[in-house]
Amino acid sequence: MQSPLITSFTVTSALGRGLAATARRLAAAETGLAPCRFETVDLDTCVGEVPGIDAHALPQPLRRFDCRNNRLADLALATDGFVDAVATASARWGAGRVGVYLGTSTAGILSTEIAYRHRDAITGALPPDYRYRETHNTNSVTEFVRDRLGLSGPALTHSTACSSSAKAFASAWRAIASGLADAAVVGGVDTLCLTTLHGFDSLGLLSSRPCRPWDAHRDGISIGEGAAFFLVERAQPGRDPAPRLLGFGESCDAYHMSSPHPEGEGARAAMLAALALAGLAPDDIDYVNLHGTATPANDAAEDKAVTAVFGDRVPCSSTKGATGHALGAAGAVEAAIALIALADGFVPAGPGLEAPDPKLGARYASRNEWRTIRRAMSNSFGFGGSNCSLVFGAAELPR
Repeated sequence: MQSPLITSFTVTSALGRGLAATARRLAAAETGLAPCRFETVDLDTCVGEVPGIDAHALPQPLRRFDCRNNRLADLALATDGFVDAVATASARWGAGRVGVYLGTSTAGILSTEIAYRHRDAITGALPPDYRYRETHNTNSVTEFVRDRLGLSGPALTHSTACSSSAKAFASAWRAIASGLADAAVVGGVDTLCLTTLHGFDSLGLLSSRPCRPWDAHRDGISIGEGAAFFLVERAQPGRDPAPRLLGFGESCDAYHMSSPHPEGEGARAAMLAALALAGLAPDDIDYVNLHGTATPANDAAEDKAVTAVFGDRVPCSSTKGATGHALGAAGAVEAAIALIALADGFVPAGPGLEAPDPKLGARYASRNEWRTIRRAMSNSFGFGGSNCSLVFGAAELPR
């Protein structure tokens, strides 16, 4: 199969709403991270919160889906002309031939956290207006997006921790290659919640300041939220040039419940598989968007994997110092950043880097590098060793 086209995409994160805002702040090497003021959380950490979610109302026919996660999904969908692009694709292929493949981790769990505050004092029953299926349920965001866009093709929700929305691209590729679909809406949505923030705090993984991937003094992650969507379509003769999904690679090393394999074996396998499917050599990649969580162990393991595949030639960076770690949406948010790098011609630096760790050997971009980017890889490595690497190609590449 010819590599599928990415004919439209959009991203919303702590950097801002839409591609223009995201590209502008990346080019300025700014961060969207700020001290946590979310909900009732009282933790000494920074988060990447998206403004305006609480004030956003879902369309009236879809109010049964009302929760923070689905509100963020709706904000993102209504940006960068994405809804119109999907409508055009639906008319071209048929609504039943356009799939929806999304990733999330905690989905709308905040709605359940809030519901538990309002349990019946005697029976413990949850409020009668609480709707688990449409709000908390992991699949609620996929069902919401499907209904919001009027699609009826195959649908699947991935929840594999931090690789969730990267793996959604792999499922879309397989659906198109097998003839199950001709196009797909691919993406991820994850929002801040109490479980995530207190959970990572209990693991001792939160930094008290904006996270610093690849820094010698990195000390933990900054949780973020975000949403990104992509319209992936079967390649056809005569179509306008568009960036392509050239390949993907998946692995699961199952080394530990939360820690990566110390030698980065699973990460390396995912990267090599993505290159093999794309028919590319390591020297064909111009930029790697690292998973780069800013914990000592994760960055060290990924560095071993990256240098084993690429040596110190390919420029790379983690943009989590700008957006925070969007967990199940991280793969999609960072795929959008990789596509921005292709379109605008620059390697985005990771904000927050002060003292590069001399023990890490990858060629990390300490500042923006303006250069032609023809092919980019984006890494997403999740708890339990669930790994996924994606390779994207610029619009002019003849594949």
